[in-house]
Amino acid sequence: MTTTSASVRLLGAGVGGVGVAFGFAPFESFFAVVLGLAALIASIRGATARRGALLGAVFGAVFLTILVSWLHVLGIGVLAALVLVSVPFYAAFGAVFAMVSGTRAWVLWGACLWVGTEFLRSVVPFGGFAWGRLAFTTVGTPLDSYARWLGVAALSGVVFVLGGCLVLVLARASSAPVRVAGLVGAAVVVAAALLLPTGVADPGRNLQVAIVQGNVPGTGANGGWEQRQVLDNHVATTIAYAQQVSTGATPQPDVVLWPENASDIDPLTDTSAGSDISAAAQAVGAPILVGAILDGPTAATAQNVGIAWDPRDGAGDRYVKRHLVPFGEYVPFRSVVTKVLPYVGREIPRDMLAGDSPGAVPIAGTVLGDMMCFDVVFDPLARDVVRGGAQLLVVQTNNATYTGTSQPEQQWQIARMRAIEAGRQIAVPSTNGISAIADADGDVVARAQSGVAQVLTEQITTGHGITWGIRAGGYLEYALTAVGVIALLAAVRRRHRKVPIPLDHAAQPAPSTGRATASA
Repeated sequence: MTTTSASVRLLGAGVGGVGVAFGFAPFESFFAVVLGLAALIASIRGATARRGALLGAVFGAVFLTILVSWLHVLGIGVLAALVLVSVPFYAAFGAVFAMVSGTRAWVLWGACLWVGTEFLRSVVPFGGFAWGRLAFTTVGTPLDSYARWLGVAALSGVVFVLGGCLVLVLARASSAPVRVAGLVGAAVVVAAALLLPTGVADPGRNLQVAIVQGNVPGTGANGGWEQRQVLDNHVATTIAYAQQVSTGATPQPDVVLWPENASDIDPLTDTSAGSDISAAAQAVGAPILVGAILDGPTAATAQNVGIAWDPRDGAGDRYVKRHLVPFGEYVPFRSVVTKVLPYVGREIPRDMLAGDSPGAVPIAGTVLGDMMCFDVVFDPLARDVVRGGAQLLVVQTNNATYTGTSQPEQQWQIARMRAIEAGRQIAVPSTNGISAIADADGDVVARAQSGVAQVLTEQITTGHGITWGIRAGGYLEYALTAVGVIALLAAVRRRHRKVPIPLDHAAQPAPSTGRATASA
């Protein structure tokens, strides 16, 4: 490869990262995603594995820096660390995709390898970080229906296929049959999506749901006074809402939803906090799902929970957050890390303890599928709550730290995708926004204004069926990943045996000029 062509490839990878990042909030341009993927694919095709790894790394660095730029509120070092940990996954994709990109079915093999890359990112290190799945960019487009039938993981592969089809159509060296194949492939993907139904899976009864957004001072976590103020805000907002209910100005709720960290004061050990929550539940005449921090078995531990709080009986069933955020809710290798970085121990004085059961919480004669904040991004947790009997999805969250950034919007984008995948309506109570409700088509039903105390109340329809996306999505993810690995091994074997790999017309090598050039 010449210096110029190498520069063009690097530019294409970087532009690809920008394009795919623009598919997520606040931009939410799916067209940019497809163009970005096409740029990435075109830059890697025909490259060596080593060059492909470099191009994948460039793409990943640009993509992630834009995507999670909201981490700057925790410090540029935190943002840089996450990017550095995540970039190797995209470098690995670039290397392996370069090795299969000369085969006739490279679009399909590339899609499988992309699914495998996202799978690995979602499990390692420290439980993974699945933020940035291509599937999440399809919310509000015809393609989002695939989530209900294939699951989120496989939908990412479908998006990759669209990007590949665009390359087949636009590549200068593509023959007419190849261009036609690209157009037909893209048309089939879109047409099939339009035929797939969405909505509530096996509709049940109607449920009047109220979301209380009490608002917070600052981040709501800086010292005991802020924590007490957050609780007081949610109690006061609920009681004010109860007065509207008593006058008939608004319907009587069946269940009230409070956000994560509504009570950072343990209401099971602090009698004042517990009494105030009971008073709010009694005033509104309905059980409250309370987001609270409970003390752990030692002074150095705690639990992030959602508690079903009955007006008469108080605390009942609960969900303990299962997927904890490393260096946010606990410190891995604490004894070593805090010696090197003492401020980490000061910022995170207690380690959260993870729960081991799905967030299927019985309350008000129904079952809520509770997920706590970043839980919503992880496929297995979303599947588990539905399999556990959840009839309505709930994401209790506290995004006060990220006020003014794109993080709350991105999380809301993910929540809407979960509603489609599960065939359930979803309610998101937040301390100060985004609090909202979406139907099982992913459409926004109600949304509160951020940064104010507000109550949303809507009638929702419970769901009882299990969609194919929930039933088989995990297995399909494993199968597609396995297919990608098999395709890679086959490509390696053929190269090792020096058997020419069949190329489509877009990848046919130019006739030799007798002069050596550097490979990509």
